Amino acid sequence: MTVLLVEDDALLAETLVDSLGLEGHDVCHLADGEAARTRLAVPGHGVELVLLDLNLPGCSGLAVLEALRRHDRDTPVLILTARGAVEDRVRGLDLGADDYLAKPFALDELEARVRALLRRRSPDPQLRVGALTLDTRHQRFMLDDAPLALPPREQRLLACLMHHAGEPVDKARLAEEAFQGDAMGDNAIEVYVHRLRKRLAGSGVALRTVRGLGYLLEVE
Repeated sequence: MTVLLVEDDALLAETLVDSLGLEGHDVCHLADGEAARTRLAVPGHGVELVLLDLNLPGCSGLAVLEALRRHDRDTPVLILTARGAVEDRVRGLDLGADDYLAKPFALDELEARVRALLRRRSPDPQLRVGALTLDTRHQRFMLDDAPLALPPREQRLLACLMHHAGEPVDKARLAEEAFQGDAMGDNAIEVYVHRLRKRLAGSGVALRTVRGLGYLLEVE
């Protein structure tokens, strides 16, 4: 299980990395809010649980959470807050956090909450659209049971479209969800869509243009 720990207190972070590692988790630690927002910006980011401090350099934990929930409503988020910070806890829960834990806390309680949140998560890490599969843990695509190698930006675009399979996604939403933080014009998105169509040709998976609504990924 890949756990993203976003915590700027170095001593606490070291303790949590060790503790969660003993529980069998692969822990990625970031101490900066902006770095966390970038790490989670890509659909199919491969993180299965986020432990999120709210008072971070770069940008706040609430800003990280808000950005994540724009494209990912499923990955569990446990916010870590100062005791008595009621307004922050309420705001975090309203933005889509799944649980919170006030500092200081017992490691046993944190580990129990982590186990509970991971139990609620679907055990299947794969997205499927016909013959197209995305392993969200490792950001790997398969088409007709063969690996589909894609450049990074095509990966991000296709992952976003797979998350919204069956519904049209307009260019503005694609730019926000797939390319958050990158300057991305309409023409560039059209180029990437054209390339993906060529890659998907003959597979039974179609990437259509729905006039006035955007792009639709579906099974033919």
